Amino acid sequence: MLLRIDHVGIACHNLEEKIAFYESVFGLKVVSREINEEQGVREAMLHVTDGPHGASYVQLLEPLHPDTPVGRFLAKRGEGVHHIGYGVADIAKALEEIGAKGVRLIDQRPRHGSMGASIAFLHPKDVGGVLTELVEAPRR
Repeated sequence: MLLRIDHVGIACHNLEEKIAFYESVFGLKVVSREINEEQGVREAMLHVTDGPHGASYVQLLEPLHPDTPVGRFLAKRGEGVHHIGYGVADIAKALEEIGAKGVRLIDQRPRHGSMGASIAFLHPKDVGGVLTELVEAPRR
């Protein structure tokens, strides 16, 4: 079901500073920048590598306001890994199969994600304390 690690979402206070760090230390390049009002974040996707089932990224997330999921995460835990995103071929099918196994779904249906992907989150309490995102890349 899981094809790859699509991305690691990292919460940060200052997006521009973190982009500069990942570019200078790891040689990563920004391939996408977006503001997602629905999720309350300003984000950047930095390309890590390509694999047989698609690319992998580091996703840097800066909250638009303190009272957003990422804003609350930063206030409680500080900067660091916010979630892991796994690539899937068919997100609707993956949600159905995972939900049937008793894992609580934060998203019952896919929604719009970064770079045109369809995404859905699984409840962290049912996934070992890790906020888990499923990602179906857009058809190209």
